[in-house]
Amino acid sequence: MTEPRWLDEGEKAAWIAFLSATNLVNRRLEQQLKDDAGLSHTQYEVLVQLNAAADGALRMTELADRLVTSKSGLTYQITQLERAGLVSRRSCPSDVRGVFAEITDQGREALRSAAPGHVEAVRQALIDVLTPEQLGHIAAGLGEVSRRLRAEPRCPSQAPQGA
Repeated sequence: MTEPRWLDEGEKAAWIAFLSATNLVNRRLEQQLKDDAGLSHTQYEVLVQLNAAADGALRMTELADRLVTSKSGLTYQITQLERAGLVSRRSCPSDVRGVFAEITDQGREALRSAAPGHVEAVRQALIDVLTPEQLGHIAAGLGEVSRRLRAEPRCPSQAPQGA
């Protein structure tokens, strides 16, 4: 068995800073959306993705992939949003197993209402804290991490159910 490639001090500092910052930013955004819009961050992102889709609808599998979440986790969020009247589900005409999630007019209005406060929270928590150069480095570095992980055969959104 080979010795693990332990993190050096600089790598460890980067890893700890990444974990701390992502957790703090996520908690801040989650709380802001809950307080101001009655939505979770995941629910907000569902509405963003559906609103951006050409006809306001996406297959559940594609939506789960875009959000990097499990199908069961997405189903729970869609059920909550459906109960609130923000999304609806419909069958796929070409595939009996396929289901579409579709944003409703009420969902579009909820998104329009939530977006200004959310973008301000994103600015305060991350964007305005960093220089343009730092933002560029973060975008490039984390973009590469995402590309590599998505290219792996067992990307989180491709993991078997229950994994």
